[in-house]
Amino acid sequence: MALEHALLVSLSERPGSGLELSRRFERSIGFFWSATHQQIYRVLRRMEDDGWVCSSTVGQHGRPDRRVYSVSRAGRHQLEAWLATSAPMEQFRSEIAVKLRGASYGDRAAVLAEVREHLADHHTRLAHYEQLAARDFQDPTGLDGRNLDVYLVLRGGIRLEQFWVEWLTEYLDAHGAPHHIDGPHEGA
Repeated sequence: MALEHALLVSLSERPGSGLELSRRFERSIGFFWSATHQQIYRVLRRMEDDGWVCSSTVGQHGRPDRRVYSVSRAGRHQLEAWLATSAPMEQFRSEIAVKLRGASYGDRAAVLAEVREHLADHHTRLAHYEQLAARDFQDPTGLDGRNLDVYLVLRGGIRLEQFWVEWLTEYLDAHGAPHHIDGPHEGA
Protein backbone atom coordinates (compact mmCIF):
# COMPACT_ATOMS: atom_id res chain seq x y z
CA MET A 1 0.00 0.00 0.00
CA ALA A 2 1.13 3.48 -0.68
CA LEU A 3 0.27 6.64 1.20
CA GLU A 4 -1.81 7.59 -1.82
CA HIS A 5 -4.28 4.80 -1.03
CA ALA A 6 -4.59 5.81 2.61
CA LEU A 7 -5.27 9.39 1.50
CA LEU A 8 -7.85 8.24 -1.06
CA VAL A 9 -9.66 6.29 1.67
CA SER A 10 -9.60 9.27 4.03
CA LEU A 11 -10.77 11.70 1.35
CA SER A 12 -13.51 9.26 0.27
CA GLU A 13 -14.80 9.41 3.83
CA ARG A 14 -14.70 13.21 3.85
CA PRO A 15 -12.95 15.87 1.71
CA GLY A 16 -10.43 17.96 3.61
CA SER A 17 -7.41 20.20 3.60
CA GLY A 18 -3.87 18.95 4.04
CA LEU A 19 -3.96 20.05 7.68
CA GLU A 20 -7.24 18.21 8.27
CA LEU A 21 -5.78 15.08 6.69
CA SER A 22 -2.71 15.35 8.92
CA ARG A 23 -4.99 15.55 11.95
CA ARG A 24 -6.98 12.53 10.79
CA PHE A 25 -3.73 10.60 10.51
CA GLU A 26 -2.81 11.62 14.05
CA ARG A 27 -6.22 10.55 15.41
CA SER A 28 -7.08 7.42 13.49
CA ILE A 29 -5.42 6.31 10.25
CA GLY A 30 -1.99 6.99 11.70
CA PHE A 31 -2.44 4.16 14.19
CA PHE A 32 -1.94 1.72 11.32
CA TRP A 33 -0.39 3.82 8.53
CA SER A 34 1.79 6.74 9.55
CA ALA A 35 2.83 9.79 7.54
CA THR A 36 4.34 13.15 8.33
CA HIS A 37 2.70 16.46 7.45
CA GLN A 38 5.33 16.99 4.76
CA GLN A 39 4.68 13.57 3.21
CA ILE A 40 0.94 14.20 3.12
CA TYR A 41 1.30 17.58 1.41
CA ARG A 42 3.89 16.26 -1.08
CA VAL A 43 1.73 13.26 -1.99
CA LEU A 44 -1.42 15.40 -2.29
CA ARG A 45 0.34 17.63 -4.82
CA ARG A 46 1.46 14.58 -6.80
CA MET A 47 -2.03 13.07 -6.63
CA GLU A 48 -3.51 16.32 -7.91
CA ASP A 49 -0.94 16.41 -10.74
CA ASP A 50 -1.90 12.81 -11.59
CA GLY A 51 -5.62 13.69 -11.52
CA TRP A 52 -6.47 11.44 -8.54
CA VAL A 53 -7.73 14.35 -6.44
CA CYS A 54 -9.02 17.80 -7.20
CA SER A 55 -8.88 20.81 -4.96
CA SER A 56 -10.79 23.98 -4.41
CA THR A 57 -9.76 27.07 -2.52
CA VAL A 58 -11.93 27.99 0.45
CA GLY A 59 -11.66 31.47 1.90
CA GLN A 60 -11.43 31.90 5.66
CA HIS A 61 -12.20 35.05 7.57
CA GLY A 62 -9.00 36.54 9.02
CA ARG A 63 -6.86 33.59 7.92
CA PRO A 64 -5.22 32.49 4.70
CA ASP A 65 -7.35 30.58 2.23
CA ARG A 66 -7.16 26.82 2.51
CA ARG A 67 -7.09 24.20 -0.19
CA VAL A 68 -9.68 21.44 0.24
CA TYR A 69 -9.09 18.15 -1.56
CA SER A 70 -11.61 15.60 -2.75
CA VAL A 71 -11.33 12.37 -4.72
CA SER A 72 -11.74 12.72 -8.49
CA ARG A 73 -13.27 10.13 -10.80
CA ALA A 74 -9.75 8.93 -11.70
CA GLY A 75 -8.94 8.68 -8.00
CA ARG A 76 -12.05 6.58 -7.36
CA HIS A 77 -10.96 4.25 -10.16
CA GLN A 78 -7.46 4.00 -8.67
CA LEU A 79 -8.91 3.22 -5.23
CA GLU A 80 -11.29 0.61 -6.67
CA ALA A 81 -8.42 -1.03 -8.58
CA TRP A 82 -6.21 -1.08 -5.49
CA LEU A 83 -9.02 -2.50 -3.32
CA ALA A 84 -9.47 -5.32 -5.86
CA THR A 85 -5.81 -6.40 -5.69
CA SER A 86 -4.49 -8.92 -3.20
CA ALA A 87 -2.53 -7.53 -0.28
CA PRO A 88 0.55 -9.47 0.78
CA MET A 89 0.45 -11.30 4.10
CA GLU A 90 1.47 -8.94 6.90
CA GLN A 91 4.91 -9.74 8.23
CA PHE A 92 5.49 -9.49 11.95
CA ARG A 93 8.57 -7.36 12.40
CA SER A 94 9.33 -6.15 15.89
CA GLU A 95 12.56 -4.79 17.30
CA ILE A 96 11.28 -5.31 20.84
CA ALA A 97 10.66 -9.01 20.06
CA VAL A 98 14.29 -9.38 18.98
CA LYS A 99 15.40 -7.63 22.18
CA LEU A 100 13.25 -9.97 24.28
CA ARG A 101 14.86 -12.95 22.60
CA GLY A 102 18.35 -11.54 23.08
CA ALA A 103 17.95 -10.19 26.63
CA SER A 104 20.08 -13.03 28.05
CA TYR A 105 23.08 -11.71 26.14
CA GLY A 106 23.07 -8.15 27.43
CA ASP A 107 21.56 -5.81 29.97
CA ARG A 108 18.28 -7.52 30.92
CA ALA A 109 17.40 -4.63 33.25
CA ALA A 110 17.51 -2.24 30.30
CA VAL A 111 15.31 -4.57 28.25
CA LEU A 112 12.82 -4.90 31.11
CA ALA A 113 12.72 -1.11 31.47
CA GLU A 114 11.96 -0.80 27.76
CA VAL A 115 9.28 -3.50 28.04
CA ARG A 116 7.62 -1.49 30.82
CA GLU A 117 7.67 1.63 28.60
CA HIS A 118 6.13 -0.28 25.71
CA LEU A 119 3.55 -1.80 28.03
CA ALA A 120 2.54 1.64 29.29
CA ASP A 121 2.23 2.91 25.71
CA HIS A 122 0.10 -0.08 24.70
CA HIS A 123 -2.14 0.38 27.78
CA THR A 124 -2.62 4.03 26.75
CA ARG A 125 -3.43 3.15 23.14
CA LEU A 126 -5.79 0.35 24.25
CA ALA A 127 -7.65 2.74 26.56
CA HIS A 128 -7.93 5.26 23.71
CA TYR A 129 -9.32 2.65 21.31
CA GLU A 130 -11.78 1.41 23.91
CA GLN A 131 -12.88 4.99 24.57
CA LEU A 132 -13.48 5.51 20.84
CA ALA A 133 -15.48 2.28 20.65
CA ALA A 134 -17.63 3.25 23.65
CA ARG A 135 -18.20 6.77 22.29
CA ASP A 136 -18.80 5.99 18.62
CA PHE A 137 -20.19 2.44 18.62
CA GLN A 138 -22.40 1.97 21.66
CA ASP A 139 -24.52 -0.60 19.80
CA PRO A 140 -22.53 -2.10 16.93
CA THR A 141 -25.10 -4.82 16.16
CA GLY A 142 -26.91 -2.74 13.52
CA LEU A 143 -23.86 -1.41 11.71
CA ASP A 144 -23.32 -1.88 8.00
CA GLY A 145 -21.29 -0.42 5.16
CA ARG A 146 -18.70 2.20 6.03
CA ASN A 147 -19.63 2.32 9.73
CA LEU A 148 -19.20 -1.45 10.05
CA ASP A 149 -15.82 -1.24 8.30
CA VAL A 150 -14.62 1.52 10.64
CA TYR A 151 -15.86 -0.40 13.68
CA LEU A 152 -14.16 -3.64 12.62
CA VAL A 153 -10.83 -1.87 12.03
CA LEU A 154 -11.17 -0.33 15.48
CA ARG A 155 -11.90 -3.79 16.92
CA GLY A 156 -8.75 -5.05 15.19
CA GLY A 157 -6.79 -2.26 16.86
CA ILE A 158 -8.26 -3.16 20.23
CA ARG A 159 -7.36 -6.82 19.79
CA LEU A 160 -3.85 -5.96 18.65
CA GLU A 161 -3.29 -3.77 21.71
CA GLN A 162 -4.73 -6.49 23.96
CA PHE A 163 -2.18 -8.89 22.45
CA TRP A 164 0.70 -6.50 23.21
CA VAL A 165 -0.50 -5.84 26.76
CA GLU A 166 -0.90 -9.55 27.48
CA TRP A 167 2.40 -10.58 25.89
CA LEU A 168 4.52 -7.85 27.48
CA THR A 169 2.85 -8.47 30.85
CA GLU A 170 3.61 -12.18 30.51
CA TYR A 171 7.28 -11.38 29.79
CA LEU A 172 7.55 -9.11 32.83
CA ASP A 173 5.76 -11.63 35.05
CA ALA A 174 7.99 -14.47 33.86
CA HIS A 175 11.03 -12.45 34.94
CA GLY A 176 9.49 -11.33 38.22
CA ALA A 177 9.70 -7.73 37.06
CA PRO A 178 7.30 -4.99 38.22
CA HIS A 179 4.95 -3.52 35.62
CA HIS A 180 5.22 0.11 36.62
CA ILE A 181 7.77 2.43 35.07
CA ASP A 182 10.60 3.54 37.34
CA GLY A 183 13.55 5.64 36.37
CA PRO A 184 15.98 4.16 33.83
CA HIS A 185 17.16 0.71 34.89
CA GLU A 186 15.52 0.92 38.32
CA GLY A 187 13.27 -1.72 39.77
CA ALA A 188 14.20 -4.44 37.28
